[in-house]
Parts: sequence; C-alpha cells; structure tokens
Amino acid sequence: NMNRHEGLDCALCLLWLHNFRMRKSTFFELCDLLSPALKRHNTNMRAALTVEKRVAIALWKLATPDSYRSVANQFGVGKSTVGAAVMQVAKAIVRLLLRKFVTLGNVQVIVDGFAAMGFPNCGGAIDGTHIPILAPEHQGAEYVNRKGYFSMVLQALVDHKGRFTSIHVGWPGRVHDALGDVEMPVVILGDPAYPLMPWLMKPYTGSLDSAQELFNYRLSKCRMVVECAFGRLKGRFRSLLTRSDLSPKNVPVAIAACCVLHNLCESKGDTFMAGWEAEANRLAADYEQPDTRAIRRAHQEAVRIREALKMCFVAGQGMV
Repeated sequence: NMNRHEGLDCALCLLWLHNFRMRKSTFFELCDLLSPALKRHNTNMRAALTVEKRVAIALWKLATPDSYRSVANQFGVGKSTVGAAVMQVAKAIVRLLLRKFVTLGNVQVIVDGFAAMGFPNCGGAIDGTHIPILAPEHQGAEYVNRKGYFSMVLQALVDHKGRFTSIHVGWPGRVHDALGDVEMPVVILGDPAYPLMPWLMKPYTGSLDSAQELFNYRLSKCRMVVECAFGRLKGRFRSLLTRSDLSPKNVPVAIAACCVLHNLCESKGDTFMAGWEAEANRLAADYEQPDTRAIRRAHQEAVRIREALKMCFVAGQGMV
C-alpha cells in the first residue's frame, strides 16, 4: 500500500512539474518571495485569491500556449482574473526578484567557468531571440521581422552555466542585434551580427585558415550556452513560443519574469524534462528565427585582441 502511495506521489510530482515547470518546493519558495507584493493586491481581486492560486495561474499561463479562456476554465475563475493574476505576478517577479536573480554575481567564477570550456578571460556569451507577439496598435510595422511576423527581441548575456546575467527586452523585431556601451574588464562572446569591440569577440568570417577555425571552434563551443539557455527558457515557458495574447505593452514584463524564473529553476537544479525541448521545437517551427548576421566593420583594437586570443589558442593547442 505504501508503495502505491509513493507511486502516486511520484506521478503527481511529474504532473506538477509538467504543468508549472518547477518543483513544488521551488513553487512555494517563489510564493513566499512574492507574497509581500501580492498580499497588497487582495482588494482588487473580486474574491481575494490566495497568493498561491495567483502564482499558480500565472505560471500555468506562462508555461503553456493555452488561451486565457482555457486557463480560466482550468482554475474555475473568470478570464479577466487570469489576466490580472498574470500581470500582478509578472510585475512582482520583475520588481522583487529581477535584480536578485538576473545578475553577474561573481565574475571570476564565470571567467573560470568559460576558461574550463576553452576560452580565457570571458565574462559571458550574448545573443538575441525573437518572441512572437500580436500586432501592436501603433508603429506595428517596426515589429515585423524579416520572417514576416510581429516579434519582440530578448537580448541576453549568459554565464557558463546558461543562466541569464543581464537581459534587455522590448525592442521591436526589426532591429538588428547591437549593443550599447558596456564597460567590461573581460570579453563577451557574440555571433557575427555583433560589431567586433575590444570587449566583444565574434567569429572570423570568409575563408578561414586553421588558426581562425580553431578560434571559431572555441568561441562557438562557449556560445552554445546562450543558445541552450534560450532553448531551456522557451521549453519551460512555452507562452514565449506562440503569439502571446498579452497586450504588447505587457509582453516585456512577462518575458523578463520568465527569465527570472528560468534562473530560479536552474539555480535550484529543477528538472528539465526530456520531452520539453521536442515540444518547444514543434511550437517554434511556426515562427522561424530571423537571421541577423549583418557583418560590420571591425574595430582596430578589437582586431588586435582577437588576433592575440587566436595566437594564444594555437600556442596552447594541447590545453583544452
């Protein structure tokens, strides 16, 4: 009999994980972290829903491609209650947890982590990904990307473990990947769409000699962490894979909240289930990612740094 209970517990845990994309213990910890902000909202919710129920509704909405109506039916509440809960919870996550969970933390640990993967003096890998959205009412044309759908760009810097250390969200889909001035004592790694800067290394392009190929190999091995992080982010939070029915002005808050939750789950070592990636890939097929590989003129100082790193790889070929 005991075994039957354990089996049931285990099945319920898996169902829980599938529906909320995090373990029960992580869920309750999240509720505790958010309760100072969410308790104050009780008056605006017609029947004051518990903090737990609002967090559950918001997670379900973010974790599935389900419509407001279907989530409302699932929880026995009205559609407008789902909308209010999602935004209250997402805003609370961004306000209370973004700075705490999406942070560079100890740069030396990150540098050591990338060095172990074969790239010295690296503080992170950077990339952008397009999140499909509904057509905005104003300036809609700016949001149509090269693949012809409306999207918003999430740009993220990721550490060696695939956790977001810095995010920027909300640009219209038409913009190319680019970055403002970032003062970094160490380099970050980008794809060819980024300009080459003293603090930003990208691959060589064109016909390559073996030294340049080695450099590119090392760089792409380390850049896989950012692609993998986006994959896991969207595998957990499938609402990012289909045209979100949130209003475009609320989308950046929801995306940022998902990034915080990704880091929370990763730092807790929460299971990422085997089927999630395949499921995400199926949904992603409807919205192909635009290719943003615009090659820009290289910056002289950056060229020297990249050459030096390349020579260092060639000299130490036996190393990693």
